[in-house]
Amino acid sequence: MGEEFYCTVKLITSEEVFALACVDDNDEDPVLVLQNPVIMKHIETRNGYAIKIKPWLQIPGDDFFIVKLDKIITITEIKDQRIIQFYNNYLNDEQEEDDDGDQLLGTSSNQSEVTKKMGYVTTVEDARQMLEDLYKLKDNKEI
Repeated sequence: MGEEFYCTVKLITSEEVFALACVDDNDEDPVLVLQNPVIMKHIETRNGYAIKIKPWLQIPGDDFFIVKLDKIITITEIKDQRIIQFYNNYLNDEQEEDDDGDQLLGTSSNQSEVTKKMGYVTTVEDARQMLEDLYKLKDNKEI
């Protein structure tokens, strides 16, 4: 087995698969071994950009998959640490899901962590008192 590397593989079926891979050339027919292959899609959200990640096979029976080299159009080694981190976060299940149950990982750099204090203006009682004071008529004459 060769050295492991992160890559995107374009298959003859037009699928683009991201995985940790290595080439096994011990036999006469070399193969590519993919570990936990996923499909990544770059999407735009209301908060910026995100990467949608879902498993390559919906009901996998194993974490390793063997692909013959004649089924591959091209292989590109990925060295971008953000993409690799997204992939590892997906494997560690540290991300949110969209409506379809697929994983979404934000890429926007202006995202901040949500806290319990965000959006807090006042308590209900304080707001009620303020509104009563604001709209209380000085004299109760009917017009």
